Amino acid sequence: MRREKQTPSARARALGRRRCVPASVAATLAALALVTLGCGGGHGGGNVNSRAAPPPVGVGVSIDVRHPGAPVPQRFLGLSFELSSLGQIAAYGERGDLVELLRSLGPGVLRFGGVSADTRVAWSDRVTRRPRWASSVVGRRDLRRLRALAARSGWRVLLTIGLAHYDPRTAAREAAAAKAALGPWLAGIEVGNEPDAYAQHGLRRLPWTYAQYSAEVSSYRRAIARVAPGIALASPGVSGSRAFERWGPGVANRLRPALLTGHHYPLGCHDAPAPTIARLLSEQIHGQEADSLARYMSVARASGIGFRMDESNTVSCGGRPGISNTFASALWAARYIAETMVAGVAGINLQGNPTNCGGYTPLCAAAPKRLAAGLLRAQPEWYALLLTRALVGDRPVRATMLSTGGANVTVAALLAPGGGLRLLIVDDDPPGRGAAAVSLHVGRGFASTSVLSLTASSPRAQTGVRLAGTAVAADGSWRAPPGLPRIPVRDGVIALSVPPSSAALLELAPRPLGKR
Repeated sequence: MRREKQTPSARARALGRRRCVPASVAATLAALALVTLGCGGGHGGGNVNSRAAPPPVGVGVSIDVRHPGAPVPQRFLGLSFELSSLGQIAAYGERGDLVELLRSLGPGVLRFGGVSADTRVAWSDRVTRRPRWASSVVGRRDLRRLRALAARSGWRVLLTIGLAHYDPRTAAREAAAAKAALGPWLAGIEVGNEPDAYAQHGLRRLPWTYAQYSAEVSSYRRAIARVAPGIALASPGVSGSRAFERWGPGVANRLRPALLTGHHYPLGCHDAPAPTIARLLSEQIHGQEADSLARYMSVARASGIGFRMDESNTVSCGGRPGISNTFASALWAARYIAETMVAGVAGINLQGNPTNCGGYTPLCAAAPKRLAAGLLRAQPEWYALLLTRALVGDRPVRATMLSTGGANVTVAALLAPGGGLRLLIVDDDPPGRGAAAVSLHVGRGFASTSVLSLTASSPRAQTGVRLAGTAVAADGSWRAPPGLPRIPVRDGVIALSVPPSSAALLELAPRPLGKR
């Protein structure tokens, strides 16, 4: 894995490929008592000194807090849904538990788009009939309900307007209605979903490049500006970072959108060999994702325009049962969300489908009656969002891996506004591997740390996910229990044991100046 200058956590993994344990790390592990994090269902995460357990693997990490990056934006976290589900989701502003669920994450962004925005859903009003190609419509009533959901939850809306069926006038009426209905809750609009793939899906003729796309979007913008000026544009919403390399610079230069956007799925539904949990959590995928983020952020930084990962999840085409709906997806999401924060991304939206509990989705309802009532249940990925919400507002700092001993462990470090430090550790090794005996060199500026653990019985578990040993309540709320485990910082070092297939968030309190 190559070193990644733009992504400190990726660089840490690259440096950590050495299998020897430095003497300083070995001495620290021998001198300090290790605190083992509980593992929910007991899949090999017990006492690391137990004879039945594999020997621990020494992992050393150095944290440098001297040059923090920009704060993680307040609306960093988000959800993404197909435009075809807008009416259903909007209705949950009046019933169900979605409002409470969204509030538990703090302010965020709801994005509506997906392939249905271009191929199945059309705008309809008194002067706009549903076209023959559309199987459903979005109307003013849907947008008014969506405003109620946004206002009650505190989440803003990023709305996709279809481009595949080119119609600037109808697009202008839709945008004007969205602005009137949503008001300040409208974060912006996207025009088209994954337009780079239009020709591949028979929606445009070749040649089809960012130049043709930009010309069509410019026509949309002029039509919209005449009836609803001031709506922010997010673009181009391409299918991946390779396409973004081709389209991003030209779109940024020609359109100057308020926000650049793109998508990411680490595994494809048509991949050969087929997607597996082992591949999803592999170091190979970690490296590919670091490279992908570097491509996105290189274009964003060169243009001076922020970039949001407005659609992302585990396996494309709706996900894969046995992968996308398991605890493995939570481990993937926790690590990847933290990685996007460290990379300087403006936000991320996890794609979901409330009707498909077997695919990728943070929230769903298995029974039709519960779906109609808006009684959604938290899937494993929701726990990753809850875990990473504490990092919003923090500033990324450098985490360098001194050694991994071969363990598949990542560490993201962020400096809190009050001078504290937060560290997210994810151990993606499978059950049966030795626990990661992690030695964190944080310096003498910090006192003790609390530990919030993310656990389940195994990566394949579809239920029983716990955050600090606690599940999301029936009404969608979650709160950290009192009395979280605490670990002392001794001589500037924290030592703890992280079981395989688990994650932990450490929150370090700053030590008073006179005691450093």
